[in-house]
Order: sequence, then structure tokens, then C-alpha cells
Amino acid sequence: MTATLLATHRVEKPWGRHKLWPGFPDPAADGEPVGEVWFQTPGNAAPDLLIKYLFTSEKLSVQVHPNDEQAHAAGLPRGKDECWVILDAEPDSTIALGTKAPVDRETLKQAALDGSIEDLLDWKPVKAGDFFYSGSGTIHAIGAGITLVEVQQNSETTYRLYDYGRPRELHLDAGIAVAEPVPYAPNPMPGRVADDRVILVEGPKFVLERWAGGRRTLSLPAGVTGWLIPLRGEGVVDGTAFRAGECVTIEGSADLHAEAGSDLLFAYPGTTRI
Repeated sequence: MTATLLATHRVEKPWGRHKLWPGFPDPAADGEPVGEVWFQTPGNAAPDLLIKYLFTSEKLSVQVHPNDEQAHAAGLPRGKDECWVILDAEPDSTIALGTKAPVDRETLKQAALDGSIEDLLDWKPVKAGDFFYSGSGTIHAIGAGITLVEVQQNSETTYRLYDYGRPRELHLDAGIAVAEPVPYAPNPMPGRVADDRVILVEGPKFVLERWAGGRRTLSLPAGVTGWLIPLRGEGVVDGTAFRAGECVTIEGSADLHAEAGSDLLFAYPGTTRI
């Protein structure tokens, strides 16, 4: 059994914030805003999953990610499915997922060039507690005023289709080639399977569970790593203490004790729950 407390990496972004989330120190008032916090595995390992917090004050770019097959064809290790657990959102915050109606690729490209792609997208209102799974090929954009946890395949391959006139590179040809410009279809959400256990998503690339505090015994198959993300509260797993704002990887079997009132996420690769 191994439990490893991961290091945090703060990423400054112009669309980030100076007011973060409990568990994270705010950047200096005269410093650069922080948009992301990543949890990093020690050494040069490239684990299956990557966990991030995002803090937005502006809309993020309209983007899309390749699937595994498309990524392999481009010489990349894997595609990128991702999901978001919304922790906080301003009353008018939205996330774009898919298009309002099916569009052809040429129409999509022209809309990306002239900016009308914003009107093609389905902007969904979001609030604390919402969950969205964004599979590879899904055109999406995270809006302003949102704090969320992102669980994703460990890939930073992002094809930017539109960026509101910001002076950043776009990847129209690559992005249009992998995009599925159709309405968003949410993945099945199994839901509550025990009083203290909710399955948010079960595959195709990973499983994400949400747990209440208390005691439980974990048992992961050989070679499988789990990521424990405490959203609220604190506890101990295999002698390693954790608290909100941290992330612990777990291998093998372990006893977990989280204080009453804790709110935990637990992610692991695969298509079925452990």
C-alpha cells in the first residue's frame, strides 16, 4: 500500500483570480492572477489521470480535444476526456458544451473565423454541485466566475478554435478535424449507490466517485492508481494526513478515515467501479 501526498503547481493565467478557494492561499494583490492549480506526481511518471482546480474570471477559449486513436495517429500518448465538478459559480456563469444543432465542418470553421461560433454553442447555466463529463471531440468553453475541479486524462493536447480576439494561436485545421459539432449528450450518471457513495461517472476513460466522511477500506487492483481529492474536511489514509485543497494518490489496499462532514472525490482509470 502506498499513499502519496502530491505537490501543487500554481499556474498564473490572465483569466484567473486573486481570490481562490478555501485551502489555497490567495496570490498577492499586486501579483498575477492564478487560474489553475495542478497536482503533480513525483518523478518523471506520466500517470493516466491529471487533477486540477480552475478559477475563472473570464471565459476560457473555445476548444476541443482528440480521442485516443486520433492522438496516437498524431504521435501523442493519449487523447483527452475530462469532467468538471462545479464548486462555486456566479449567478450568470455558464459552460458551453456542444452545438445547439448539428453543423457541418465548413460552417464550424467559418464561424470560428468570424466569431459567430459563440452563437452556435450551447451555453448551459451552472451552479455549485453540477457535474459535466466532456468527452473527446466535444466542443466546449468554460465561462467566467466559476470554481471547479477538473479530472482528465493526462494530456495537455488542446486545439483552440476561438479565443475572443485574444492574441493566442488557434488550431483550426486540427481542431475541426477532431471536433464533433453536434448537441451535447451527457454520459449516464449512476448516482447514489450507498449512503456515503455517489458514482458521478463510470467510464469510458475513468471512474469518479463522491464520498462523505467516515471510515472505509479501499482495495485497488494491482497497477491501478486512485486519486483522492478532499473538497472539504480532512483525514488520514495509510498514515498520510490530508485536508481540503490537497490530493493523495493511493495504490493497493488502505484504511481511510475522513472526519465527519468531509466531502471527497475519488478518481481512478477504467470503465467500472472498484
